[in-house]
Amino acid sequence: MSESNQIDIHSLHHLVLRETENDSILEMDPSFYRNLSEFIGNLRKQEFDGVESKIKNTMIEMASELTSLLIRIRLEKITKSSDVQFGNLLDEEKFILDSHEEQSERIEMILSATINGKSKFLESLSQNHKTKKVVIRFLKEVDELVGADLEKYGPFKTEDIATIPYENAQALISKNIATKVRWED
Repeated sequence: MSESNQIDIHSLHHLVLRETENDSILEMDPSFYRNLSEFIGNLRKQEFDGVESKIKNTMIEMASELTSLLIRIRLEKITKSSDVQFGNLLDEEKFILDSHEEQSERIEMILSATINGKSKFLESLSQNHKTKKVVIRFLKEVDELVGADLEKYGPFKTEDIATIPYENAQALISKNIATKVRWED
């Protein structure tokens, strides 16, 4: 990482201030979030005792809060602006926006099908969503269950990972019997 890409609490704070003082989205280093993640990760790895440990924890908390604030400010600018400069968006922000676009498309799809009397389409959509497969990790033992797709699943032991229908996964997650597995690198 070059000197100009080094991130510390001071530079992060300065960047958040600049972003709040500007109406447009500032141009940033394309690897900013990765560099910031590296900075916070390195802080977390350091081991200190006493006052130094408290300082380190406070720095991590400050960096986390500033990061959250920066993302929220930048995304708010995007939603409120009619003239967004997409060239200044970072890939991670585009990833977030992609989910917003998909949500808007789904809202329009449901609205259109409802007001155009396409009940069969809505029924099909509902059934497909209920039976869409989700990966979960079991926090408790579970006996065999019949899925929303009428297939049998299980039995499962604590820490087992399985792919089951969405509706069943949500029921288990809401009862703290399982947790959704998110694919992360």
